This record gives sequence, C-alpha cells and structure tokens, in this order.
Amino acid sequence: MKTLRPQPSMTDQVYEAIVEEICNGEITPGEHLVQEQLAEKLGVSRQPVQQAMSMLKADGLVEQIGRRGLQVAPLDLDKMQHHYDIRAALDGLAARSAAQQAKKSSTTAQALAHRGGDILKRGETAVARGAVGEQVRHDVALHTLIYEFSGNPLLAKTAEPHWRFLRRAMSEVLRYGELPKEIWRQHRDILDAIIAGDADTAERLIVAHDLDAAKALSSAFASKSQAAPS
Repeated sequence: MKTLRPQPSMTDQVYEAIVEEICNGEITPGEHLVQEQLAEKLGVSRQPVQQAMSMLKADGLVEQIGRRGLQVAPLDLDKMQHHYDIRAALDGLAARSAAQQAKKSSTTAQALAHRGGDILKRGETAVARGAVGEQVRHDVALHTLIYEFSGNPLLAKTAEPHWRFLRRAMSEVLRYGELPKEIWRQHRDILDAIIAGDADTAERLIVAHDLDAAKALSSAFASKSQAAPS
C-alpha cells in the first residue's frame, strides 16, 4: 500500500496566511477582520476562513469585539511572559536531553550539526534581508529540531500551544527590538553546546535565550509607548 503524505488542509493554509500577515505587521493590532474580505483576498470560501478564525481566537491572536466580529488582539505582555517562562523550562529540558543524545552518538551529533547548520544559515540570511516572517519560521524550525533530537516525543507536543502564541511575540521582538543578529548568535552557541554534548551549557544558554527575548520585547514596547504621541 502506498504511503500517503499528509497535506495541510485549506483551514490550516488560511490560518498560516493570516498568522503570517499578523507577524509581518501587515494586519495590525485592533484591525477589524472581515471574513468575506479575507475569503476574497485568499481566494477561498468562507468556511475555511471561519474555521481559521476559531483557531486564531483559541490561540489568543484575535478577539471578539461585541457584535462587530473579530479583531487582531493587542499583545498582552503579562500573558506573553507566562508563555515564555513555560517555554524556557521546556526548551531547557529539550536542550539538555539533546546534548545527552549527541554525547552518546556521534551520528546524532553529526545530524544535528548538518540540519542545524542549514537552519542557522537560512535564519542569518533572513536577518540580512530583514524578512521577519522568515526569521520566525527558521527560529521555530531550530527549536523544533532540538525537540526532535531530545529523544522525548512529548516535548514538541507540549510546547506547541505556547509556540502558536509566541510566534506573534517573536515577530514583535524582531520588528521593534534590536536583537536579530544577537538572537542568531545565541542560536549558534546553543547548537554548538548541544553538538558538543555539553548538557549544562546547552540548558543554561537556551533558558537565558528565551528569557532575554521576553525582556527585549517588554523593553521595546515600553520605549515604543514612551515615544508615541499622547
């Protein structure tokens, strides 16, 4: 029997398209989302748009505005910090476990170096191009790779709901913070520690990396608020 390759559903494609525009700043906080307009813009029926909106609402990316429908939710910094705290704990476990796996097997270490190195190059290229959406995708890809090589299949699944919310937060860090190059330098140091089998360093670096991103976003928004006209 031929193995079937899973394809993203139309709802998933619509969801990703809207998330991409939110992350890129093309759809801004407070903007009213009209399902008919989105369906026409994306060339789909209203049903997948309606289903995607339910997913976006569950992920905290959009919110109800009375009878008017839905709008892009403003970024809740307290909620963002809670998500980052949980992600830091999960990422720390993943990095430690992946480093232990790499220490046990040179084949694992080589695979991490090859696949991780490719993601790093793509991420650094996206920084040079100023492509925020691509930076976020490659960032997610690198952390997903670490989950994959941790040897714990529950980590990625447990982290997934936090990543859905934090993709938006990450784009704001990249857009308003001044850390894109520093973020990818940190990624390289984390990957190097994992490949070397240094579990303590890998865990310490990735936890600091996650919490630094949360601090950078809070600082960027505080500066943005102070600079905005009253």
